[in-house]
Amino acid sequence: MGKDKLRRFAELHTFQHVIEADYNQVYQKDHAVKGTWHKDIFRNNNPIILELGCGKGEYVVALAQIYPDKNFIGIDIKGNRMWVGAKQALEKGLTNVYFVRTRIEFIESFFSKDEVDEIWVTFPDPQMQSNRRRKRLTAPSFLNRYKNFLKPQGIIHLKTDSLFLHKYTKAVIEHNQLPLKVATDDLYNSPYSQLTYGVTTHYEKLFIQKTKKITYLQFQLLQQEIIDIDQTYDRQLLSESI
Repeated sequence: MGKDKLRRFAELHTFQHVIEADYNQVYQKDHAVKGTWHKDIFRNNNPIILELGCGKGEYVVALAQIYPDKNFIGIDIKGNRMWVGAKQALEKGLTNVYFVRTRIEFIESFFSKDEVDEIWVTFPDPQMQSNRRRKRLTAPSFLNRYKNFLKPQGIIHLKTDSLFLHKYTKAVIEHNQLPLKVATDDLYNSPYSQLTYGVTTHYEKLFIQKTKKITYLQFQLLQQEIIDIDQTYDRQLLSESI
């Protein structure tokens, strides 16, 4: 591990707005912050918005500046990248941003029922292999976790350059008759671009420069168990998207 990466990890440990949890703290148990975000962490009752797989935290930091009356939490396992956003939030004096370093598989350990208002999933790995379908952040294996802490009318946003992940998620939504609010396979040539607040990440700008289309879905969950689509249809979507 390089010296700069070691320095970042060491500094990340000192940030008061970063929560790092090891495996033993969250495997089949709740973290101490669960259910305390409003009262003890942010110390207000403002809406809480998550960014899953936040990377460098570009989205949460940008949105926190636009909406000082909302609370934002970036979640990722990669501390070296997270340091960038955490450092920026500190330098900008933002008090409505936190970061949680953990695997998203353990997300229920951090949030209690109805504690979260919105979820952003921005440019995740589409996990296109069929044997990794449960790793997709919009697969039922994750959606069933989210519904345990997302408010009943809470919104999930998916922004991705992967047409496959866009189509797969839309198929899961339709298969389970979930409320689909917005769907476009070409965000910036649609009437919906303002819904993403003009925030673009570094990689998103590179995708756009390569003339890749950015897709966007906005949907809600229901309380019933969410079921995956058939693997045959999954493979069909993959062949259509390549």
